[in-house]
Amino acid sequence: MSAEGGTKAIIAALAANLGIAVSKLVAFGFTGSSSMLAESIHSIADSGNQGLLILGRKRSERDRTPEHPFGFGRERFFYAFVVAVVLFTVGAAFSLYEGVEKVMHPHDVESPVWAFAVLIVAIGLEGFSLRTAIKESNSLRAGKSWVAFIRRAKAPELPVVLLEDAAALLGLIFALFGVAMAVATGDGVWDGVGTIAIGLLLGCVATVLAIETKSLLIGEGADPEQEKRIIAAMESADEVEHVIHIRTEYIGPEELLIAAKIAVNHDDTAADVARGIDAAEARIRAELPEARLIYLEPALLDRTKGAPVAETTEDTAS
Repeated sequence: MSAEGGTKAIIAALAANLGIAVSKLVAFGFTGSSSMLAESIHSIADSGNQGLLILGRKRSERDRTPEHPFGFGRERFFYAFVVAVVLFTVGAAFSLYEGVEKVMHPHDVESPVWAFAVLIVAIGLEGFSLRTAIKESNSLRAGKSWVAFIRRAKAPELPVVLLEDAAALLGLIFALFGVAMAVATGDGVWDGVGTIAIGLLLGCVATVLAIETKSLLIGEGADPEQEKRIIAAMESADEVEHVIHIRTEYIGPEELLIAAKIAVNHDDTAADVARGIDAAEARIRAELPEARLIYLEPALLDRTKGAPVAETTEDTAS
Protein backbone atom coordinates (compact mmCIF):
# COMPACT_ATOMS: atom_id res chain seq x y z
CA MET A 1 0.00 0.00 0.00
CA SER A 2 1.38 3.38 -0.87
CA ALA A 3 1.95 5.63 2.13
CA GLU A 4 0.46 8.57 0.23
CA GLY A 5 -2.75 6.71 -0.61
CA GLY A 6 -3.31 5.45 2.93
CA THR A 7 -2.61 8.84 4.47
CA LYS A 8 -4.97 10.60 2.07
CA ALA A 9 -7.82 8.25 2.99
CA ILE A 10 -7.13 8.67 6.72
CA ILE A 11 -7.03 12.48 6.52
CA ALA A 12 -10.27 12.56 4.50
CA ALA A 13 -11.98 10.33 7.08
CA LEU A 14 -10.61 12.38 9.99
CA ALA A 15 -11.80 15.70 8.52
CA ALA A 16 -15.25 14.30 7.75
CA ASN A 17 -15.69 12.70 11.18
CA LEU A 18 -14.64 15.79 13.11
CA GLY A 19 -17.15 17.93 11.23
CA ILE A 20 -19.88 15.33 11.56
CA ALA A 21 -19.26 14.80 15.29
CA VAL A 22 -19.70 18.51 16.04
CA SER A 23 -22.89 18.78 13.97
CA LYS A 24 -24.37 15.65 15.57
CA LEU A 25 -23.68 16.91 19.07
CA VAL A 26 -25.41 20.18 18.22
CA ALA A 27 -28.37 18.25 16.83
CA PHE A 28 -28.50 16.04 19.95
CA GLY A 29 -28.62 19.16 22.11
CA PHE A 30 -31.70 20.36 20.22
CA THR A 31 -33.48 17.01 19.77
CA GLY A 32 -32.51 14.79 22.70
CA SER A 33 -32.43 11.89 20.22
CA SER A 34 -30.53 8.82 21.46
CA SER A 35 -29.75 7.91 17.85
CA MET A 36 -28.10 11.30 17.42
CA LEU A 37 -26.13 10.82 20.65
CA ALA A 38 -25.01 7.33 19.58
CA GLU A 39 -23.93 8.68 16.19
CA SER A 40 -22.10 11.56 17.90
CA ILE A 41 -20.10 9.13 20.03
CA HIS A 42 -19.51 6.98 16.95
CA SER A 43 -18.04 9.93 15.04
CA ILE A 44 -15.88 10.99 17.99
CA ALA A 45 -14.58 7.41 18.30
CA ASP A 46 -13.90 7.31 14.55
CA SER A 47 -11.97 10.59 14.77
CA GLY A 48 -9.85 9.15 17.56
CA ASN A 49 -9.34 6.00 15.51
CA GLN A 50 -7.97 7.94 12.56
CA GLY A 51 -5.60 9.68 14.98
CA LEU A 52 -4.44 6.26 16.21
CA LEU A 53 -3.78 5.09 12.65
CA ILE A 54 -1.68 8.18 11.96
CA LEU A 55 0.20 7.66 15.24
CA GLY A 56 0.85 4.00 14.40
CA ARG A 57 2.21 4.91 10.95
CA LYS A 58 4.50 7.54 12.47
CA ARG A 59 5.84 5.26 15.20
CA SER A 60 6.47 2.44 12.74
CA GLU A 61 9.00 4.64 10.91
CA ARG A 62 11.45 4.63 13.83
CA ASP A 63 14.88 3.16 13.24
CA ARG A 64 15.56 -0.37 14.43
CA THR A 65 17.27 -0.76 17.81
CA PRO A 66 19.23 -3.56 19.53
CA GLU A 67 16.09 -4.37 21.49
CA HIS A 68 13.96 -4.35 18.32
CA PRO A 69 16.38 -5.53 15.60
CA PHE A 70 13.61 -5.95 13.01
CA GLY A 71 12.26 -2.46 13.54
CA PHE A 72 8.82 -1.21 14.51
CA GLY A 73 6.71 -2.07 11.46
CA ARG A 74 4.24 -4.03 13.59
CA GLU A 75 3.25 -0.79 15.36
CA ARG A 76 0.80 -0.25 12.51
CA PHE A 77 -0.80 -3.64 13.17
CA PHE A 78 -1.01 -2.90 16.90
CA TYR A 79 -2.71 0.48 16.52
CA ALA A 80 -5.16 -0.97 13.99
CA PHE A 81 -6.07 -3.59 16.63
CA VAL A 82 -6.55 -0.80 19.20
CA VAL A 83 -8.94 0.86 16.72
CA ALA A 84 -11.03 -2.31 16.68
CA VAL A 85 -11.13 -2.37 20.49
CA VAL A 86 -12.12 1.32 20.68
CA LEU A 87 -14.81 0.83 18.04
CA PHE A 88 -16.28 -2.06 20.02
CA THR A 89 -16.08 -0.60 23.52
CA VAL A 90 -16.79 3.07 22.86
CA GLY A 91 -18.96 2.78 19.76
CA ALA A 92 -20.85 -0.50 19.97
CA ALA A 93 -21.18 -0.91 23.74
CA PHE A 94 -22.30 2.69 24.32
CA SER A 95 -24.80 2.59 21.45
CA LEU A 96 -26.33 -0.66 22.71
CA TYR A 97 -26.60 0.72 26.24
CA GLU A 98 -28.16 3.97 25.06
CA GLY A 99 -30.54 2.14 22.72
CA VAL A 100 -31.83 -0.23 25.41
CA GLU A 101 -32.22 2.70 27.79
CA LYS A 102 -34.28 4.58 25.19
CA VAL A 103 -36.49 1.56 24.45
CA MET A 104 -37.16 1.10 28.16
CA HIS A 105 -37.73 4.83 28.77
CA PRO A 106 -38.82 6.37 25.46
CA HIS A 107 -39.43 10.07 24.93
CA ASP A 108 -40.36 12.15 21.91
CA VAL A 109 -37.73 13.53 19.53
CA GLU A 110 -37.63 17.31 19.92
CA SER A 111 -36.90 19.66 16.99
CA PRO A 112 -36.72 16.80 14.43
CA VAL A 113 -35.80 19.24 11.64
CA TRP A 114 -32.37 19.59 13.22
CA ALA A 115 -31.91 15.84 13.29
CA PHE A 116 -32.95 15.38 9.65
CA ALA A 117 -30.76 18.25 8.44
CA VAL A 118 -27.65 17.04 10.28
CA LEU A 119 -28.15 13.42 9.24
CA ILE A 120 -28.52 14.34 5.56
CA VAL A 121 -25.39 16.53 5.67
CA ALA A 122 -23.51 13.78 7.54
CA ILE A 123 -24.52 11.18 4.93
CA GLY A 124 -23.04 13.42 2.25
CA LEU A 125 -19.77 13.90 4.17
CA GLU A 126 -19.43 10.21 4.99
CA GLY A 127 -20.16 9.38 1.36
CA PHE A 128 -17.27 11.64 0.34
CA SER A 129 -14.93 9.97 2.84
CA LEU A 130 -15.98 6.48 1.70
CA ARG A 131 -15.56 7.48 -1.95
CA THR A 132 -11.99 8.60 -1.22
CA ALA A 133 -11.17 5.33 0.53
CA ILE A 134 -12.67 3.30 -2.35
CA LYS A 135 -10.72 5.30 -4.91
CA GLU A 136 -7.43 4.76 -3.05
CA SER A 137 -8.19 1.05 -2.57
CA ASN A 138 -9.12 0.40 -6.20
CA SER A 139 -5.56 1.14 -7.31
CA LEU A 140 -4.24 -1.51 -4.92
CA ARG A 141 -6.69 -4.39 -4.85
CA ALA A 142 -5.75 -5.48 -8.41
CA GLY A 143 -9.10 -6.96 -9.34
CA LYS A 144 -9.61 -8.78 -6.02
CA SER A 145 -13.02 -8.76 -4.41
CA TRP A 146 -13.53 -6.34 -1.53
CA VAL A 147 -13.68 -9.23 0.93
CA ALA A 148 -10.38 -10.63 -0.38
CA PHE A 149 -8.78 -7.17 -0.28
CA ILE A 150 -9.76 -6.63 3.36
CA ARG A 151 -8.64 -10.14 4.36
CA ARG A 152 -5.33 -10.16 2.46
CA ALA A 153 -4.15 -6.55 2.82
CA LYS A 154 -0.97 -6.33 4.88
CA ALA A 155 -1.25 -2.56 5.39
CA PRO A 156 -4.20 -2.16 7.77
CA GLU A 157 -5.09 1.52 7.25
CA LEU A 158 -7.24 1.35 4.11
CA PRO A 159 -9.26 -1.73 5.20
CA VAL A 160 -9.89 -0.06 8.57
CA VAL A 161 -11.01 3.23 6.98
CA LEU A 162 -13.15 1.37 4.43
CA LEU A 163 -15.00 -0.62 7.09
CA GLU A 164 -15.37 2.39 9.40
CA ASP A 165 -16.76 4.60 6.65
CA ALA A 166 -19.14 1.90 5.41
CA ALA A 167 -20.35 1.32 8.98
CA ALA A 168 -20.73 5.06 9.53
CA LEU A 169 -22.82 5.45 6.38
CA LEU A 170 -25.09 2.54 7.31
CA GLY A 171 -25.28 3.85 10.88
CA LEU A 172 -26.50 7.21 9.63
CA ILE A 173 -29.18 5.47 7.59
CA PHE A 174 -30.27 3.53 10.70
CA ALA A 175 -30.37 6.76 12.71
CA LEU A 176 -32.38 8.51 9.99
CA PHE A 177 -34.83 5.59 9.95
CA GLY A 178 -35.15 5.59 13.75
CA VAL A 179 -35.74 9.33 14.01
CA ALA A 180 -38.17 9.32 11.04
CA MET A 181 -40.24 6.49 12.55
CA ALA A 182 -40.22 8.13 15.98
CA VAL A 183 -41.51 11.39 14.48
CA ALA A 184 -44.05 9.68 12.20
CA THR A 185 -45.53 7.41 14.88
CA GLY A 186 -44.98 9.63 17.90
CA ASP A 187 -43.34 6.64 19.59
CA GLY A 188 -39.80 7.30 20.91
CA VAL A 189 -39.11 3.55 21.02
CA TRP A 190 -38.18 3.70 17.33
CA ASP A 191 -35.33 6.07 18.16
CA GLY A 192 -34.01 3.43 20.56
CA VAL A 193 -34.41 0.71 17.94
CA GLY A 194 -32.28 2.74 15.51
CA THR A 195 -29.65 3.18 18.22
CA ILE A 196 -29.53 -0.56 18.95
CA ALA A 197 -29.12 -1.26 15.22
CA ILE A 198 -26.14 1.12 15.18
CA GLY A 199 -24.60 -0.68 18.16
CA LEU A 200 -24.99 -4.11 16.54
CA LEU A 201 -23.50 -2.83 13.28
CA LEU A 202 -20.47 -1.36 15.06
CA GLY A 203 -20.00 -4.56 17.03
CA CYS A 204 -19.89 -6.62 13.81
CA VAL A 205 -17.39 -4.27 12.14
CA ALA A 206 -15.20 -4.17 15.26
CA THR A 207 -15.18 -7.99 15.40
CA VAL A 208 -14.08 -8.27 11.76
CA LEU A 209 -11.33 -5.69 12.30
CA ALA A 210 -10.14 -7.42 15.48
CA ILE A 211 -9.91 -10.81 13.73
CA GLU A 212 -7.98 -9.45 10.74
CA THR A 213 -5.57 -7.27 12.73
CA LYS A 214 -4.98 -10.06 15.26
CA SER A 215 -3.85 -12.27 12.40
CA LEU A 216 -1.38 -9.58 11.29
CA LEU A 217 -0.09 -9.14 14.85
CA ILE A 218 0.53 -12.87 15.28
CA GLY A 219 2.39 -12.91 11.97
CA GLU A 220 1.19 -13.56 8.43
CA GLY A 221 3.39 -14.94 5.70
CA ALA A 222 3.42 -14.32 1.97
CA ASP A 223 0.35 -15.64 0.17
CA PRO A 224 0.72 -18.82 -1.95
CA GLU A 225 1.12 -16.89 -5.21
CA GLN A 226 3.87 -14.71 -3.73
CA GLU A 227 5.62 -17.78 -2.31
CA LYS A 228 5.66 -19.45 -5.72
CA ARG A 229 7.23 -16.32 -7.21
CA ILE A 230 9.88 -16.28 -4.46
CA ILE A 231 10.76 -19.94 -5.03
CA ALA A 232 10.91 -19.44 -8.80
CA ALA A 233 13.21 -16.43 -8.34
CA MET A 234 15.58 -18.40 -6.14
CA GLU A 235 15.64 -21.46 -8.38
CA SER A 236 16.38 -19.32 -11.42
CA ALA A 237 19.90 -18.76 -10.06
CA ASP A 238 22.30 -21.24 -11.71
CA GLU A 239 23.95 -22.19 -8.41
CA VAL A 240 20.62 -23.07 -6.72
CA GLU A 241 19.38 -26.59 -7.47
CA HIS A 242 16.07 -26.21 -5.67
CA VAL A 243 14.41 -24.81 -2.56
CA ILE A 244 14.20 -27.35 0.26
CA HIS A 245 11.93 -25.33 2.53
CA ILE A 246 10.92 -21.72 2.99
CA ARG A 247 9.37 -19.62 5.75
CA THR A 248 8.06 -16.08 5.29
CA GLU A 249 6.55 -13.48 7.60
CA TYR A 250 5.50 -9.85 7.28
CA ILE A 251 7.23 -7.93 10.06
CA GLY A 252 5.64 -4.73 8.77
CA PRO A 253 3.17 -3.83 6.01
CA GLU A 254 5.99 -3.22 3.52
CA GLU A 255 8.68 -5.48 4.98
CA LEU A 256 8.76 -9.22 4.30
CA LEU A 257 11.15 -11.59 6.07
CA ILE A 258 12.24 -14.65 4.07
CA ALA A 259 14.20 -17.60 5.47
CA ALA A 260 14.93 -20.60 3.25
CA LYS A 261 17.17 -23.62 2.92
CA ILE A 262 18.44 -24.12 -0.62
CA ALA A 263 20.14 -27.12 -2.18
CA VAL A 264 23.45 -26.39 -3.90
CA ASN A 265 25.65 -28.70 -5.98
CA HIS A 266 28.18 -30.83 -4.08
CA ASP A 267 30.95 -29.71 -6.42
CA ASP A 268 30.36 -25.99 -6.00
CA THR A 269 33.05 -24.02 -4.23
CA ALA A 270 32.30 -21.63 -1.39
CA ALA A 271 32.65 -18.77 -3.85
CA ASP A 272 30.09 -20.42 -6.17
CA VAL A 273 27.65 -20.85 -3.28
CA ALA A 274 28.13 -17.22 -2.20
CA ARG A 275 27.48 -16.02 -5.74
CA GLY A 276 24.40 -18.19 -5.95
CA ILE A 277 23.00 -16.78 -2.70
CA ASP A 278 23.68 -13.20 -3.83
CA ALA A 279 22.02 -13.88 -7.18
CA ALA A 280 18.99 -15.48 -5.52
CA GLU A 281 18.56 -12.55 -3.13
CA ALA A 282 18.81 -10.03 -5.97
CA ARG A 283 16.18 -11.88 -8.00
CA ILE A 284 13.82 -12.14 -5.04
CA ARG A 285 14.05 -8.40 -4.39
CA ALA A 286 13.49 -7.67 -8.07
CA GLU A 287 10.33 -9.82 -7.94
CA LEU A 288 9.09 -8.57 -4.54
CA PRO A 289 10.54 -5.21 -3.43
CA GLU A 290 9.03 -5.68 0.05
CA ALA A 291 11.39 -8.65 0.61
CA ARG A 292 13.91 -6.62 2.61
CA LEU A 293 15.23 -9.30 4.97
CA ILE A 294 16.42 -12.52 3.32
CA TYR A 295 18.32 -15.33 5.02
CA LEU A 296 19.35 -18.30 2.87
CA GLU A 297 20.97 -21.44 4.24
CA PRO A 298 22.79 -23.63 1.68
CA ALA A 299 22.67 -27.43 1.89
CA LEU A 300 24.77 -29.84 -0.15
CA LEU A 301 22.96 -31.89 -2.77
CA ASP A 302 23.74 -35.62 -2.71
CA ARG A 303 23.77 -36.58 -6.36
CA THR A 304 23.39 -40.31 -5.63
CA LYS A 305 20.08 -39.71 -3.87
CA GLY A 306 19.02 -36.49 -5.55
CA ALA A 307 18.34 -35.04 -2.11
CA PRO A 308 20.16 -32.80 0.38
CA VAL A 309 22.79 -34.46 2.53
CA ALA A 310 21.45 -35.40 6.00
CA GLU A 311 17.96 -34.13 5.17
CA THR A 312 15.67 -33.95 8.16
CA THR A 313 11.90 -34.06 8.52
CA GLU A 314 11.76 -30.26 8.74
CA ASP A 315 13.77 -29.90 5.53
CA THR A 316 10.69 -30.50 3.43
CA ALA A 317 9.84 -28.00 0.73
CA SER A 318 6.80 -25.89 1.52
